[in-house]
Amino acid sequence: MRLLDILFPPRVDEIALRNVSTDDFLALVAPRLTPETRPGTVVLLPFNYPSVRAAIHEAKYHGNAQSFQLLALALTEYLRDADDGFRKLIIVPVPLGKERRKERGFNQVHEVLLRALHILGEEGVHTFMLDPDLLIRTRETTSQISLPRRAREENMRDAFKATRRADASHTYIVIDDVLTTGATLQAAIDALKKAGAEHIIPLALAH
Repeated sequence: MRLLDILFPPRVDEIALRNVSTDDFLALVAPRLTPETRPGTVVLLPFNYPSVRAAIHEAKYHGNAQSFQLLALALTEYLRDADDGFRKLIIVPVPLGKERRKERGFNQVHEVLLRALHILGEEGVHTFMLDPDLLIRTRETTSQISLPRRAREENMRDAFKATRRADASHTYIVIDDVLTTGATLQAAIDALKKAGAEHIIPLALAH
């Protein structure tokens, strides 16, 4: 046992990530299309794997730098091959409400995106533009964790709005960390459509 572990007992998820290599984590990346949203959402990682679940939890609730980096590398694997012809690719993180953002101090999806785009930039890939302010939450929503599907959909109805018109000639990749019923991502998709977006790719880091 490490001396620091005695002084500062680590979290269970933190311990679970210690022996996870980058190669082992990236071996879990298997993009697939799920039908929970319209259009369907691209999912990158299986949430039921302990290392994926630990990475999501550590990023979301504790701002763990290792988790941000692992998830960014997984996202980079997908974005390297993303191409939509001649359309400009705009990446939009699902926003947090003001209170939750203040409580956590960060939006975990935005943090992952910053690192992924930095990695791609170092590789000379400048295909994407990050637009973290295009969507905002219209109100604070109840935590989705304990809600059944129908309640989640009602909870998220009109929870987002666009701050300006979207460009119909661009492709918008809207990203969340975890897809469960798809209610959150669907609300974000609907807000983008109302703003004029015609080409939307919903993406979740895990499902």
